Amino acid sequence: MGRAHEVRKASMAATAAKKSKLYSYYGKEIYLAAKSGGPEPDANLTLRQLINKAKKEQVPADVIKRAIDKVKSGVTENYENIQFEGFGPGGSTLIVKCLSDNVNRTISQVRPAFTKSKSKLGAEGSVSYQYNVNAVIQFKGMDEEAVLDALFEAEVDVEDIESLDDGSIKIVGQPTDYNNIKVAISNVMPDVEFDIDEIQTTPQETVELEGDDMMMFERLMNNLNNCEDVDQIYHNVSNYDDGEEE
Repeated sequence: MGRAHEVRKASMAATAAKKSKLYSYYGKEIYLAAKSGGPEPDANLTLRQLINKAKKEQVPADVIKRAIDKVKSGVTENYENIQFEGFGPGGSTLIVKCLSDNVNRTISQVRPAFTKSKSKLGAEGSVSYQYNVNAVIQFKGMDEEAVLDALFEAEVDVEDIESLDDGSIKIVGQPTDYNNIKVAISNVMPDVEFDIDEIQTTPQETVELEGDDMMMFERLMNNLNNCEDVDQIYHNVSNYDDGEEE
């Protein structure tokens, strides 16, 4: 079948792995939201919005249902947020976020991913100070003045409100105000659909990699993406296409 078949086979495997990781991520997040605020979406705004977000990313309905059914049936799962910070080749830096029910297993996956790529883990805070972390909410259906009124009414302070060319409103705030911003907007527009609804982590400065440095960085990203517990990876390499390796 030749080279073309092998490339296609590898591409299909990578796509399947990406979907599996995405489903796993939403399964855990939906379970935690249902466990925290109740399993009924109509009474749990966070859960309802998370389900809508999962559907937009084409997460199957049975993945969503299984996560909620765990809560309804009394199944107890304890997850912990774990963040790793590390240094890759050529001045690259990474922040790796995991949601795990077994810390030792997670460490045993992430540490070798770095060492096998001639990279190293750093101490807490060794990389994160070089990144900005913000709550970013974007949606349509309100003008800037109405948004200001809604936020003022809810006593929510934000860093920036921007009207975009496509008619969207983009709100940037502190991560601690992430839910407060969404609730303030939802109180005024209950049927709002958030086009962007996330905590974004972005590097203050970027680097470009070439040659062996890029090859080793791609190996590192592959290794991390193959870790079961790794949910999100942030880095400062401007010429790396995240879509290629996921």
